[in-house]
Amino acid sequence: MKKLCIGLLLGSLSFTACDKLDQLPQSTASKEAVFNNENGLKLYTNSFYGMGFLPRNTISLEAMTDYLAVKAVDNFIREGGYGANTSSGWSWSDLRNINYFIQNNNNPAIPEAVRNNYQGIARYFRAYFYMDKVIRFGDVPWIGKPLDIEDPALTAGRDKREVVMDSVLADLNFATTNIQTTNDPSRTTITKWVAYAFKSRVCLFEGTYRKYHTELNLVSSANKWLEESASAADQIIKNGGFSLNTAGGPGVSYRQVFTSNTPLANEVLQAAVADVSLGVLSDANWWYTSGTYGAKASFIRTFINTYLKLDGTPFTDNPAYTTMVFKDEVKNRDLRLKQTIRTGDYKRISNGQLVPAPPVFSYTFTGYQPIKMTLDDVYFDAGALNTNIVPLFRYAEVLLNYAEAKAELGTLTNQDWALTIGALRSRAGITGGLTTKPTIADPYLRTNYFPNISDPTILEIRRERGIEMSLEGLRFPDLLRWKRGELMEKEWNGFYVPALNTPMDLNEDGILDVVFYQGTKPTISGVTSFVDVSPKIGSAVNSLQLKNGTSGELIWMNEVQRKWSDKNYYYPIPLNDLQRNPNLKQNPGWN
Repeated sequence: MKKLCIGLLLGSLSFTACDKLDQLPQSTASKEAVFNNENGLKLYTNSFYGMGFLPRNTISLEAMTDYLAVKAVDNFIREGGYGANTSSGWSWSDLRNINYFIQNNNNPAIPEAVRNNYQGIARYFRAYFYMDKVIRFGDVPWIGKPLDIEDPALTAGRDKREVVMDSVLADLNFATTNIQTTNDPSRTTITKWVAYAFKSRVCLFEGTYRKYHTELNLVSSANKWLEESASAADQIIKNGGFSLNTAGGPGVSYRQVFTSNTPLANEVLQAAVADVSLGVLSDANWWYTSGTYGAKASFIRTFINTYLKLDGTPFTDNPAYTTMVFKDEVKNRDLRLKQTIRTGDYKRISNGQLVPAPPVFSYTFTGYQPIKMTLDDVYFDAGALNTNIVPLFRYAEVLLNYAEAKAELGTLTNQDWALTIGALRSRAGITGGLTTKPTIADPYLRTNYFPNISDPTILEIRRERGIEMSLEGLRFPDLLRWKRGELMEKEWNGFYVPALNTPMDLNEDGILDVVFYQGTKPTISGVTSFVDVSPKIGSAVNSLQLKNGTSGELIWMNEVQRKWSDKNYYYPIPLNDLQRNPNLKQNPGWN
């Protein structure tokens, strides 16, 4: 099992250099040694876990999303900053390895059920490969066999989305039907329930993509995909034996899922697992507690405002929320908030002692500093040292997929609501609105996020998905499928600062944590940190300023324009690949 742990660990989902479609698989074993016995089939399919298109973890997958301010604007959303000459991801060598297995796994001496089990695993990986490509490029060539150098398919054009996605669904149906393993204690391999979870994710993506991207003229088939998503999730809910982790109570149970060194088997279907003895560790602490290594990712205030109060009502119903200071705005809120960012009672371990740990402006731009994936001991801050698991699929997502698919179909009942959104909110300490669907659309969500959505149930499910699944690598695909890429232009705002030169005690421990000033640094004793928010420092624009000049929300990097247009729903085909095969044709807007 250790080899599989290594295959599922470290690194982020990145797009590798372009590989030609005729690239041959790397292999040192003979065909007979692989396909003449079950052990050979198992070893071959184990190799799929190390393929380049799989996320090793989700630590850095959200460096480009709407609810995080980061230290640099990605070129993809800077006008004129990205093009076919800088694009990547048109890599196909992993697909050939998968197809080679699928084509040759036909030895009648091996029982059919055994062969189909490994065939199901291979087809799961092929579906994962293709979903990665469709999300990135839209239409792609469907290749269902290993290609020879002379094969005319190497210079063919792209297949329609419908052809590719129908093939993906067929692969996932085969996988869910034929994968035999239902319980892997290590939670590192593909089981029947992982396949169902991925099917639910894929079908929700495709169903909502077709519904909201009306320019595809595929709205009429959207419901089929939403029904498939709900059905796959329902299989797990009714038969998988999973549940939400509630150990320790609402104040800790959510974050436990991400800080545990072993997967919490009741909630986690699959995870990246560390192995200290092999030196296979993640870099979560280093990513979120370094001013130089990671993206210095910080939540923006507009998103933090979506966390409900403990009674289940919107925080933004209080008209005073716009000028509420940090120490007050984090109180009496959804308990996932204090398990996602540093708030008043957060403490860290330093030299064996628990010490108060408010937000540190060396590591945050907005004051909303993430802790969801990090460990509390400062020891883990100094490199890739994290021993905690990183969930890849968990039961909470299954519940959200089920709720959203049913809501989009218009068939979500109060019982469904209680089973899904109600259960998630109850785990977070929320007491109101757990058993019945909402009837009033939150104006804050409509104004700031989804102006075209009037259904209060869909709005609340999207709120819940954003909060529950934050930092887990799903937000950008969610924006794509909802056709809300414009949210990538949202201002990177931070907490409210009432006045310059006024010390702020962020966690009410009696220590003055930060003073914001302009020009000459003030002389104030006992202050931990001073932050200059002058419009300019020297001749350069200061990227961190206050909204109203000398007061207001912190604003980060407003001087760098972020621009979203319809072409950004797909990446451009890399120029080198387009030159090799002009029949591919470029995605609209990228010529």
